[in-house]
Amino acid sequence: MPVPRRFDRRPPERDQTRVNERIRAPEVRLVDENGEQVGVMKTEDAQNYARERELDLVEVAAQARPPVCRVLDYSKYKYEQAQKQKQARKHQQSIVVREIKFRPKIAEHDYATKKGHVERFLRHKDKVKVTIMFRGREVTHPERGEAILNRLAEELSELATVDQRPTQDGRNMTMMLGPSKSVIAGTVDEEAVQERDEAAAAASAGSGDAAANAG
Repeated sequence: MPVPRRFDRRPPERDQTRVNERIRAPEVRLVDENGEQVGVMKTEDAQNYARERELDLVEVAAQARPPVCRVLDYSKYKYEQAQKQKQARKHQQSIVVREIKFRPKIAEHDYATKKGHVERFLRHKDKVKVTIMFRGREVTHPERGEAILNRLAEELSELATVDQRPTQDGRNMTMMLGPSKSVIAGTVDEEAVQERDEAAAAASAGSGDAAANAG
């Protein structure tokens, strides 16, 4: 009766680097702990060389003939490599482009709401494509859409840089905003931005009240 095959249920080993006794080549080209070439020697002798220094023998060029091995502290080496990869990932953040749409006759409340969305996206270091949508005869007055875009860029100047000035494309006008250097660096003055927004809102409300009283 055939013996049933036994499956190895252990998870696969992620680190494929050959270290110490895992190095199978009969000979290796040894580089010492100072980065100096020692020369070709038997693998067993190279392992003893590393062991005497309380370090590890690590295969760094498996395709070479014979393989190149270095003497180093492998735990420290792995930690340093992980830190380098972590830093590299930070510098390779994917660029996310959000889009917010305005109408040329947008009400003040709706404008403030959409502006808040743009501000939130910028604080998350996303780019924002701001689109003015014209309908019917509105397209004959592009200056209204451009005025909204310029106002938005000015009011968010502490958070945004204008990557693309307002441009007309058919019935749409678009502007691209990117996070400012202070946002990217995390040094934007949060209190100053909040105070500026509150002052602008108060001024807008005051002008509205004055207009109502005049009427």
